[in-house]
Amino acid sequence: MSGDDDARWRERQRHAVRAHAEAAAREREAEQAEAAELVARFAAEALRRGLPTDRLTATGHDGRGRYRTRLTGWYVDRAGSRAVDTEGRFYLLTVPPSLRSRLLGAVPRPSAPPLVVGRGGRDGESVPLATLLSRRLEAGDDRR
Repeated sequence: MSGDDDARWRERQRHAVRAHAEAAAREREAEQAEAAELVARFAAEALRRGLPTDRLTATGHDGRGRYRTRLTGWYVDRAGSRAVDTEGRFYLLTVPPSLRSRLLGAVPRPSAPPLVVGRGGRDGESVPLATLLSRRLEAGDDRR
């Protein structure tokens, strides 16, 4: 391969990698928008049905300790690690352990909801977000 051929090949490779990354980003954004819509519809329906809310708590990243939050909403999994607040935002309820959070409460930030919860996890169990939210609505007062 001559120097010009080498340069053209490298440029084609860079272009292909860039195009692939852009397509993956567009797909991720579309999935996140669809999942956010599912979460917003869930919150609206839960409020419409009068589904009892909980004062949400978070767990430390190390798996120890529960931390109060100012969030009100619904746990959507049995472990209590995922929730939707009354404003229709999705949360992963894990926070960095700290004395400040222990005393004053933790402030978890909303997360982009996944369309498939648990995808790529070590235990191999995953569930579509729509199914998880539907189960929670069907459970009604039986909170978990």
